[in-house]
Amino acid sequence: MKILPVDKVRRADAYTLKNEPILSIDLMERAASKCYKWIKKHTDSSQRVVVFCGPGNNGGDGLAISRMLIEKGYRVIVHILQFTDRKSDDFVINLIRLRDIESTEINDITENDKLPDINGDDLVVDAIFGSGLSKPIHGFLTKVIDHINHSGAITVAIDTPSGLFSDENSTDGAGAVIEADYTLSFQFPKLAFMFPENDRYVGEWHILPIGLMDDYVESVETNHFYTDGPACFSFLRKRNTYAHKGHFGHALLVSGSYGKMGAAVLAARACLRAGAGLVTAHIPKCGYPVLQTAVPECMVSNDGSEHLFTEVPDLSPYNAIAAGPGLGTDKQTHNAFKLLIQNAGTPMLFDADAINILAENKTWIAFIPPNSIFTPHPKEFERLIGKSSNHFQRNKLQVKFSIRNKVYVILKGRHTCISTPVGRCYFNSTGNPGMATGGSGDVLTGIILGLLAQNYHPFEASLLGVYLHGLAGDMAARRLSQEAMIAGDITDNLGAAFLKLHKTPRVALLFCNPLNHTKFDTHR
Repeated sequence: MKILPVDKVRRADAYTLKNEPILSIDLMERAASKCYKWIKKHTDSSQRVVVFCGPGNNGGDGLAISRMLIEKGYRVIVHILQFTDRKSDDFVINLIRLRDIESTEINDITENDKLPDINGDDLVVDAIFGSGLSKPIHGFLTKVIDHINHSGAITVAIDTPSGLFSDENSTDGAGAVIEADYTLSFQFPKLAFMFPENDRYVGEWHILPIGLMDDYVESVETNHFYTDGPACFSFLRKRNTYAHKGHFGHALLVSGSYGKMGAAVLAARACLRAGAGLVTAHIPKCGYPVLQTAVPECMVSNDGSEHLFTEVPDLSPYNAIAAGPGLGTDKQTHNAFKLLIQNAGTPMLFDADAINILAENKTWIAFIPPNSIFTPHPKEFERLIGKSSNHFQRNKLQVKFSIRNKVYVILKGRHTCISTPVGRCYFNSTGNPGMATGGSGDVLTGIILGLLAQNYHPFEASLLGVYLHGLAGDMAARRLSQEAMIAGDITDNLGAAFLKLHKTPRVALLFCNPLNHTKFDTHR
């Protein structure tokens, strides 16, 4: 799914109005109807609904939603914020329609008026600005927004919480922002929804399709995407009936050190569960009995050191290599790691201590094979790439690093972001807070390594691996709770995640080729 900036969403609206064709007031009616149905599904007519409307089209949405709710027996109080004389045409039409309904409660609120009472058990609908805001909110409207935020009522924002910028940072304290419990976004998610500092404003967000024309949506260019099941399903490969283990690759996992062999165990198990034909773990001698006992399906290449990674094995048998989980950062490990990346000759996956070593030796990044994959958590990202004041800025640093070094960066988090060598970003839709547990990243490394071994392109392995990792985590959380799940539970549910993805409805998709900017049809 594409994430479009506000200006391109407006062009999608305009294109639909012209080519469907449809009047703008009717498109607004369609959008408002989607919101009304969502609210009706999640509330009942005994709950009072308090709607705050601005003078633009977002306010027009709020007026139309109010009318639909009133017609179904809801008690709705509409407050129109009078801070300008300018009103959109569709706002005016919907205001006339609303006033035609008997007993409608409509109040005008000006700067000098007392703010209306909001009860803790009310449902507040924020239709003040939506995504149309171009500058921070100050003055009278700040008082209104603070009043809503402190009311204790459940708040539903229409399209975007008022005061939140969709395409740039808005958390520097410059203006007031609605703190919504739910956000109903039209047709597309907003880039702001992907970053953690905006969670307090956006709450739980839902995409409501409003029928913008597919041919425009498919043709419009963007650098931001939201990865869902159909997109990942398009990457899955059907196994040949006569295939054998040699067809599914041989993965090398360089991992483990004294006291950190669990990381190697978790990654190796996940790699096997992801479908690699053969997996070899290169580990220090102290880990030999651990790995042979815990993961008997995995072969072992012993390092010459008892406790550390100090020497590079023969790399010729392997078609995919990952390094980092539990590796440690001893000086001898640094030296061996440098030799590893100089001799790999194929895209590698770098995680955990491999990233930390590169952060201390940044000139070595020049030795890294193109299309390699980095999987940092936020602190590892800071060490390698640098600090930022907000997540919009951090995203720009991530993209710049991917382009400059021709690599994929998988920045782990709520909506794990995958940046590509051509500057695109793919935000993941699966996963939950229960996955914030030791070893979860090691499992992700194993999954992606297993896909690389099967000759999935690094782009496909990154998107598919992150999606499956999160999907398996969601399944584990449903079975065990977010509190009780551990990293191994993600691997235990990986098979169920594959099965669920295989059952994804087959649809025609247009997806961006990460290598040459063209598109290819991924119809299955």
